[in-house]
Amino acid sequence: MKDFWEKRYNEKELAYGLQTNSFFKKHIDKIRPGKLLLPLEGEGRNALYAASLGWDVTAFDFSVNAQLKALQLAEENQLQLTYKVTDALSFTSNIKYDVIALIYTHLKPEIRIPFHTKISNYLNPKGILISQHFHPNQLKDNYPSGGPQNEEMLYTVQLLQSDFNQLTTIETAEKEILLDEGKYHQGKAFVTNFVGQL
Repeated sequence: MKDFWEKRYNEKELAYGLQTNSFFKKHIDKIRPGKLLLPLEGEGRNALYAASLGWDVTAFDFSVNAQLKALQLAEENQLQLTYKVTDALSFTSNIKYDVIALIYTHLKPEIRIPFHTKISNYLNPKGILISQHFHPNQLKDNYPSGGPQNEEMLYTVQLLQSDFNQLTTIETAEKEILLDEGKYHQGKAFVTNFVGQL
């Protein structure tokens, strides 16, 4: 799997474009800047946007190529962010965050469950989790806009509420949207949105 992502992020074109994810943008725009964690952040589109708003951004991914692209873009745009190379379960932090955003961070259950449990512990009191993922309908209904081809890596609202049961649910949705995020997220998609607060 690591080789797959290194190859994808080694392509000249940004895999998911430069524009921030619209669901993430909708929510981060309403929150006073503080400390933000972006796990499995890829080439940094959401990290760069948040940094431009004044957020203190920490991002990570297990792809070295993703990190290199993100840091190059940050330098070109005169933005500051911390970007670590690590996998989901190996990430640790000695600080807590005001917001954690999980944007298309699809994992198999044996990784997802302990990762979600651990990542919740890095939220500050009243901290917010922003999450958007592909729903199982993405695969069942053959939506052409990307995502894992493994149903156990696709998330429902019920699954996320169970994983993050210590959070108070702020917003949920399971719905069809139109994606325009680089060449790998194009067209109609069926997604799950979840926002919770500690």
